[in-house]
Amino acid sequence: MEKIIFYEDRNFQGRFHECSNDSSDLHTYVSHCNSIKVEEGFWVVYERPNYIGYQYVLSPGQYPDYQYWLGINDTIRSCRIIRHVENSWRMKVWEKPNFEGESMELADNTPVLQELWQRRDVHSCKVFEGAWIFYEHPNYKGRQYLLEKGEYKRYLEWGGIQASVGSVRRVKNP
Repeated sequence: MEKIIFYEDRNFQGRFHECSNDSSDLHTYVSHCNSIKVEEGFWVVYERPNYIGYQYVLSPGQYPDYQYWLGINDTIRSCRIIRHVENSWRMKVWEKPNFEGESMELADNTPVLQELWQRRDVHSCKVFEGAWIFYEHPNYKGRQYLLEKGEYKRYLEWGGIQASVGSVRRVKNP
């Protein structure tokens, strides 16, 4: 059973809220979040209610401070379970919206996308298998965007504010 625990203070102190389902508004349970324990499952947490704003993908483990999940502040307002954690991964990215222009297929982590893909921008993509994270910068840094099975005709559909993708990582069990 999936389970995540949000704590108001660092090092798992203060008021807390346990969650085992998607939650569109956590503010009624915790006013801010400085540490998290993911006991089971993979989760994506958002800085704003209703699954919008900065995204942070969390695997099972302990995050004693928001900097451990690469957070920019202590604001977490919604969360949901990542349901497509599998043992196989396959996606295809395109240089233009609506699956047009040059494309490339991916099946593994890519710490520096530009080493394989001559462009920095990814405007559309199809996820055939597994769940993936796009990172704004190389080496898994910057904003994170979760992509699960499906079609994304434009970067806005995965929550991107621009088409820039620096690295790509599979969501997988350790």
